Parts: sequence; structure tokens; C-alpha cells
Amino acid sequence: MRTSTFLAAIVLLSLFVPASTQAALLAGTARVDITDRAVGPVNDPCYAKALVLKNGETTAVLVTVDAVSIGGIGRIGNGFMATVRAALQTDLGIAPSSLVVNASHCHGIVRGDLEPLVVQVVKEAMAKLVPVRAGAGVGHEDRISENRRLKMKDGSEVDMRRAYSMPRDEDVASVGPIDPQIGLLRLDREDGRPLAVVYQFACHPIMNPPHKGCSADYPGYASKVIEEALGEGAMAFFVQGCGGDINPIRYKEVSRTPDAEPLGTMLGASVLSAVKQIKASNAATLRVSNEVVAVPRAADYETRITRIEAEQKRLLAALRPTNINFKTFLPLLIQQRLSPEMPSHYGQSYLHDKAQGRDPIVKLDTDNRAAVDAYLTNITTMEQLTRLNTNLAMLKKHLEETKAAAKATIDAEVCGLRVGDFKLVTFPGELTVRIGLNIKKAVNDPHAFVSGYTNGYYFYMPTVEQRNNTGYAQEDCDTLVAPEWQAIFESKAIAVLKALSK
Repeated sequence: MRTSTFLAAIVLLSLFVPASTQAALLAGTARVDITDRAVGPVNDPCYAKALVLKNGETTAVLVTVDAVSIGGIGRIGNGFMATVRAALQTDLGIAPSSLVVNASHCHGIVRGDLEPLVVQVVKEAMAKLVPVRAGAGVGHEDRISENRRLKMKDGSEVDMRRAYSMPRDEDVASVGPIDPQIGLLRLDREDGRPLAVVYQFACHPIMNPPHKGCSADYPGYASKVIEEALGEGAMAFFVQGCGGDINPIRYKEVSRTPDAEPLGTMLGASVLSAVKQIKASNAATLRVSNEVVAVPRAADYETRITRIEAEQKRLLAALRPTNINFKTFLPLLIQQRLSPEMPSHYGQSYLHDKAQGRDPIVKLDTDNRAAVDAYLTNITTMEQLTRLNTNLAMLKKHLEETKAAAKATIDAEVCGLRVGDFKLVTFPGELTVRIGLNIKKAVNDPHAFVSGYTNGYYFYMPTVEQRNNTGYAQEDCDTLVAPEWQAIFESKAIAVLKALSK
């Protein structure tokens, strides 16, 4: 993804638009349906929503999109941001640095003409500016998400995906953390009626099964709950947080159909409960910032690929010959689990053979146990190979992208937004949860929040520990960055949030 020359000149100055405390804070909202109904069934619509904020000479635009990403993957092209920014600057005089676009990361299918639709919805929001009062707060929701990375007893980590099976339960030592915090911004009209609620939360929206059709997933259901409760004219804006390694709860469950609606309903209820506690005030602080930081590209793809290929060879060599196939393995396994001492026949036969000084059934059991053990070992080996094959493909893909890149660093936008006491810093990639937790702990501000998936997409952004993982998981293989990226971003994010607080 390229940053235009004029934008780079702006952002490299670390522009902070001065806050105004004299003029009233104005806000306007609008939405547009962006669902591509030509590609298949639609379970629920996907939207692009615009929140335009204005205070004196300062304007900030927050756009939330029910899509997998802003460029990189999915339907939205890498030129999306430049196109929308140029149109907004020409038509509305909005500076490129004032636009913040966050993708929910749902897997809905959006229309191909998204750029003009987003420009249109921003214009509509701009035309509906009204004086507002702002309030910030936090909510809590720990029932709908889980960390998908598993710490193994050998010190490595693996992840849970539908692309491959889970490791053996007896090999798992612990799981990673979640972030149950919901970041909240409440905007009320002067008469007290809610205009907008911005709610920020970290979790992949991947709980709607494909057979149901296009969907905004749990954020779509949560926003519906919020908007219906707040009344006509109120709009809910979901902002994805640091959800790179956070899955919906029970994501791998096979005993029932995946369903995003209960999760969205719970999240929406938790948002409403917390929003009621927020008191909006006339504090009119509005700040927006945009900087470009250079983070180093990965330089160890060949080394990691070589290691995986060596592990593949080792595992292939470890596959054991066995006399059985799945048809015979399964009944043998059941028999051995039901009756470990006498699996092959009734006890009478064992006693009869023993009385006659014979042991053919006992020998058969010994051979069958060895065959079942070998088959189980082969299954585990094949599951490990599946995980390695999938992650190897990602490493090879990014190796080719890196070879084709013009330089050894990636230029990534770090945006900052403050509305009243609500503060947000963003990055164009899938930040894993510890990144956000680290930054929030360092800043120690209850109303400071961290989001990925914003103004671009550079795949997964793992921690140093995750990036150097020997077990191979999606977050540390489907990435473009070197381990050193973490310190660069965390330092910049902390500085941005502290500057927003001044």
C-alpha cells in the first residue's frame, strides 16, 4: 500500500490539530448499506457509517465499515484511502489527516463501488451537524471472546483455526488473555437525546457461518440492540480493537451451529448498561492526529521456511506402518476403551483359553493395541503437518511480497483521535491483544483505547514473543513485520495518547 506524496508530507510533521475549547462541539451521523447482494444470500446487512465531528476549525471524520479490512485482503482495494481522502478534500475541504476508517474485520461481502458510497455517507453526515455533548466511559464483557493462542507444555504456541485441528488436550499448558474492556464515547444532542455511541471492543467477528450468507457478524447484532434501545436517530459505531488473536467464544465447537447473534446481543446489552452510567458534558475538546511510522519488514522468512520444511521431513519420517485403516481402527479403539483388559471377546473366552494353557486372544489384543497406538500417533502427526503446511504457505507468500517490496520498512499510519475525554490510537494491522493491554497499562488513562484494522491493512502484528514462536501460528506467520516492530509502535502509541491528553 503506498502513501501519497502529499499525505506523507503532512503526516511526517506529526500533525496535531489544535484543540478548541471555545466553540461548541458539533456532530453528524449517516449510514449507507454496502452489502453486495449479487454474490449470494444475505443474512443481515453490512454498513458504512460516518461520524463527522467539528469544533471551530478542527474537523475529524470517523468511518466504520463492516468489512474484513481496508485494503490488503477482501474487496476493498489498496487505493481506497487515497481515493476517499482526495474526494473529501476536494468536495468538503476535509484534510486527509482528519479521516479515520476502521474495519470491523467481519467477513461480509461489500459492494465494488465502496469509495463513492463512503464519500456520500460522509457528506450526508456533514450536512446534519448539530451541537452535542460528549462523555467517555468503559464497559465490561468477558463472556463472548477467548484467546485463540495455546501455550504448549514444550514452550511453543499454536492457535485454533478452522483451517486445522486442535492439539491434544494433554499437551496444552495455558491460554492467553482477552481484553474484556469496552471503550465508549457517548454523544447526546442538546435536548439529551442520544445521537451516537462509539463502542470499541477486541474480538474477531467470525461467528456467522458462511451458509447463512453475508453478515456483519456480532457487531451488526450488537449495534442493532444498541440503536433500538436508544431510540430513533441514534447510531452505534463499532470500532475493532486489538483482536488479532481473539476469537469468539467456543469458536471450534462442533456440537451446534455457530451463531453470532447471541454474542452480539450480549455485547450490545453490556454497552447499554455502561452507557447509562456516562454523563455527557459540554467539554468540547476535539483533536485528530496522523503520523507515518516506519516499521521493519521481516528478514527471516527463509530461515523459518527452512525450519518448517525440516520439521515436515522429520514428521513424515515418523509416520509408523500399521495393519489397520480407519474402518478397523475405530471399532478397535472403542473396544479397548470400553474393556481395557478384555477388549476382543467376552470374559468367558479369556478364562477358557487360560484354563487350557492358551493365549491367542491375549496376543491378538497386544497386536491390536500396538496398531491402534500407531494409528493414533499417525493422526497426531498428520494434524501437526496440516498446521505446518498452512503456516508454511503464508510464510512463502509473504517472502515473495517482501522480495518485491521497494524498501526494508513499511510506512504505516498511526492515527490519534480525541473527543472529550475519549482517546483512541490506531494502526493499520491486526494488533494482538497484548499490544493493546501493554499500551493501556503504560498510559494509565481509563479512557484511552487502542485499535488495529484502521486506515490500511498490513496483516497480523504479533508481539516479539509471538513473532519468535517455535510452534508456528497464524499471527507469527501471516505477518510482514520483524519482531522489532512492537517497540516502535508501542512507543509511538503511548506518545500519541499522552499528547492527546494535554
